[in-house]
Amino acid sequence: MTSQKKQIWLIGGTSESVEIAIALARQQLFCTITVATPTAQSLYPQSPFLRVLVGGLTGDRLHRFLQSQPIRAIVDASHPFASQISTRAIAAAARYNLPYLRYERPTLDLLPQNDNFVKVNNFETLLAEDYLFGERVLLTVGYKNLPLFQPWQEKSSLFARILPSVNSIAVALAAGFSSDRLIALRPPISAELEQALWQQWNISLVVTKASGQAGGENTKRIIATELGIKLIVIERPKIIYPQQTSALQEVVAFCSREY
Repeated sequence: MTSQKKQIWLIGGTSESVEIAIALARQQLFCTITVATPTAQSLYPQSPFLRVLVGGLTGDRLHRFLQSQPIRAIVDASHPFASQISTRAIAAAARYNLPYLRYERPTLDLLPQNDNFVKVNNFETLLAEDYLFGERVLLTVGYKNLPLFQPWQEKSSLFARILPSVNSIAVALAAGFSSDRLIALRPPISAELEQALWQQWNISLVVTKASGQAGGENTKRIIATELGIKLIVIERPKIIYPQQTSALQEVVAFCSREY
């Protein structure tokens, strides 16, 4: 695909963005997909209508990208917690007068708050309280957030599941996690493996993010209920999107209309 053809900019890195890319290619719409890592790049199929760029688009690089590419519209299918790229994309859409559509991963039905299920607004709220004190805690919150928990290493027993990459392991070790309290696995994680891990480490509390079905949130809910383990869910960042949808067909219709 040449950079001279008009394109959709698809902010990817999620399983849903792969589905969107495939759907756009079927419609013969040229699409440039941006992802953060080479591993994410490998998720997308080979197609003359798809091009995948690896690396963060920040500051001048983002503006050079938009100035040099004939982008017609932006589809933001990034992770629900990738708030920085969404915020930058919304600002760029306004600056360059580009149509923007957020694909928002569906949320799970709300559960009533009780002693075993708690939702908190953000990490700051979680760490300001004593939720973790004296607990054997499994963190499934992404390696970038592990340094936030370093002050709690002496007040609780912290374990973490992280991605199997050199960088994620290095960050975890620097945040005070010993190697015997880390497990490196790439999602999706089966319910059987998830449950076995919790039981192996004798976990009493799990902290996860409201990442929806695709992020394994529902599996954690079920296992926590079955084992009687406390589950704390970090809510998604509050972002005001110009427009959003959770329907693939609406994304395709938007791209066809704006292309």
